[in-house]
Amino acid sequence: MKIEQSVEDYLETIFILSQSAEQVHQVDIARALRVSQPAVTKAIRKLKSSGYVHTVGMHVYLTSEGLDRAAGVYEKHKLLRTFLVGLGVSGETAERDACLIEHIISDETYEAIKTAVDGKNS
Repeated sequence: MKIEQSVEDYLETIFILSQSAEQVHQVDIARALRVSQPAVTKAIRKLKSSGYVHTVGMHVYLTSEGLDRAAGVYEKHKLLRTFLVGLGVSGETAERDACLIEHIISDETYEAIKTAVDGKNS
């Protein structure tokens, strides 16, 4: 489970960084996740072998499979944060908790929360 969470955290971070920059640098990933450059290098190697990213020098790009997975994780994160804030949880706590919950929530529970949030936003 911990490995899967790490993969998703890296993918989500690359996705978020790529929204505001044409190229994502490994150093930017390290800063965003508050990890060492060697940790990023090791993670990128794993993401490449899984088919989620490709690299050109120190630049990291999501593959279509990586983009799909990263976008899904990010969507979950945003929805869960919205849901928790709607329950009265502070923004800071909701952000932190959404980051943890997004990795372990069942599809059934996620869909139920999504229906509840979408119903409030209609």
